[in-house]
Formats: sequence, structure tokens, C-alpha cells
Amino acid sequence: MKTVLVYRDRLLPPSEQAFMRRQYMGFRTLRPCWVGCRRDAPAPDLPGDVRFLGGSGPLRPLRQMAFRQFGWGAAREVADLAPVLVHAQFGRGGALALSIARALGVPLVVTFHGGDAFKDRHYAGGFPPSVFQRRWQALQSHAALFVCVSEGVRDRLLERGVPARLLEVIPIGAEPAPLAAGPADRFVFAGRFVDKKGVPVLIDAVRILAGRGVTPPVVLAGDGPLLPAMRDRAAGLANLRFAGWLGAADLAAEMDRAIALLVPSVVPPGGDREGLPSVAVEAMARGVPVVASSQSGLEGAVGHAGAGIVVPAGDPMALADAMQAMLVPRTRDAMAGAAAATARESFCAPVQSARLEARLLSLLPGATG
Repeated sequence: MKTVLVYRDRLLPPSEQAFMRRQYMGFRTLRPCWVGCRRDAPAPDLPGDVRFLGGSGPLRPLRQMAFRQFGWGAAREVADLAPVLVHAQFGRGGALALSIARALGVPLVVTFHGGDAFKDRHYAGGFPPSVFQRRWQALQSHAALFVCVSEGVRDRLLERGVPARLLEVIPIGAEPAPLAAGPADRFVFAGRFVDKKGVPVLIDAVRILAGRGVTPPVVLAGDGPLLPAMRDRAAGLANLRFAGWLGAADLAAEMDRAIALLVPSVVPPGGDREGLPSVAVEAMARGVPVVASSQSGLEGAVGHAGAGIVVPAGDPMALADAMQAMLVPRTRDAMAGAAAATARESFCAPVQSARLEARLLSLLPGATG
């Protein structure tokens, strides 16, 4: 097998481990080797080897700084792997990995996941400029391909002036999963408690439903900087439960009993927004319909396919109405079937992973087709 370096500076936030692993699960010719500078906890369960840059000893932080700021040294640390291509995760990862690909003389591919395309601060001028800002033009000139996880990400990069020839949409998808066993008796939210997730809209919608005498259980799984404020906002809502961060098995157990997954995303100041929420694709693979906002990145996958309901972003009344509509079993069951079919036909992770590998192989010297 041929080695592809997968660059992610931080290896690997728990929230990323599942969908990062799925991106490579269909590889048969390329062997991933993960490269970064910072070790996260717990240790990532990833296909392929993991290597941290900077060596060991007291000079390691200095060597890592020299790599990040000036692109020095890292290529020597991975040359023994004889990689044929570098695949960087996120735009900043592409800027950091640029020096490695150049020094090794191999193609560079960057996957943009959402915030790295949407957040205005990544592209705004400032002093001192960030590594990404300093290398953005060089990254476009050198990279062979920018992989976009959704059409929305592609459209935003086009608006930022990236040539269309450089952009290709390849969703990550979800693994085939058994359909939710039920009984469907709760709504579920799963994600980080950050501005773009729209948790205040969800809580306000639950309060509106409570005012109507409608109090289905609502489970909010996840953590993040806004969690304390959201607990305060939800005071008095006895049917709403904060479950904390859940592992894959525990989250799957919640999904098994979900009436629908709630994705009430908004666009906060600064432009950040969703790319393709992986948890929504995972839910659909289990036959769980989705109630998503118009800024969730799911408008096409959910609304057009009948796999759920799309509501205006930032509108708690519309979200409450959609949740109440989902309580009608016949309505919910029809959407559940459409969700499973959409996931199977458009977001099958092994298929999307094989697509990615084929595209990477097509960029190698001497490739045909």
C-alpha cells in the first residue's frame, strides 16, 4: 500500500474522531498515516499509524513552533514514510501542511469542513496575520484539490474567490447502521454548545410547546462553553435533560428512541455556520428523521428528500410547530423511511470514502482517468 499523510495539528478532538475515521474506512490502496503536533486525550482510535512532529526532549516545543511559523523541519521527520500525497484536515491544517507537501514534492489535498470556510475572521486582515492568512494564496496556488463536505462549503469558498476547478464536494457520510428500535419517545439534540448550534432557539421552542401543554422529553447531549448559560435558560423545563457528552454507544441508545434529531443551527456574527453536521447523517442512517434549520447545511438532504422538516433559522415558533408535527406517528414514520433511504443512497460512508480514495489516486503522477 502507498502512504498518504493525513495532517491534523491536534490529534484528535473526541468530537472529530468518529467522522475522521469514516473518511478513510473505504481505503484499499492508500494507507493513512496521521501527523500532527498536539496529542489529545483520549488517544484516537484511527485507521493507520500516528506520528507527532517535533521529536522529543526540551527542544520539542521550539521545533514545533519553527514548523508552524516557518515550515521548517517537519518534512525530514516523515520522509522515511515515503508518502505519495498529503491530505490536510481543515483550512488551517492545509496551511500548515503546505511546507511538508512542497518539500516532499507530492500533491496536497485539503478538506474544508465548515467553519474553516465560513468564519470571516479566518480571512479578514489583521496584525499580526495568522499562518492561514499568510499562506492562503500560496495554498490555492499549490494545492491539487479542496474537498468540500457539502455544497454550502463549496459555495462559500467560491464566494471567497477560490477557482471552481479546485473544488469538489465529497460528503463524509455515515456507516450503515441498524434502524432505530424505538419506541420513539423523545427528541434529541447532539453537538457542542456553541453559538452556531442554535441551542437557545431549541430551548425557547421547548418552552413554547410547554405553554401549549405539550411536553415530550427532550435530551441535549454535548458540552461546550455555552452549557452553563443554557442550563440557566432552561430553568423550569422539567422535560428537558442535559445528558453531557455521550460516547458512541450511549448516543446510539438515545437515537434508538428519538422521535427526531433537532438541528436548530443559526449563523452568528462572524459568519460561522454548519458544513454538514455528521450527527444528522448518523441519525438518518438509523432511520431517525431530522428537524433542521435553514442554516444547518441539511436543507437539501432533509427537505428535498422528505427526511424531515426544515424551518427558518432562529425561529423558535417554527421549530416548536415542527416538533409538534413530528409527534403525529404517521407523519414521523414516513419521514423516518425517507431518512434511512437518503442516508443509504447519498451518504454511505464506505462509498464516500472509496470516492475520496479514487480521487486522491487520480492526482498521483502517472494516474489515468
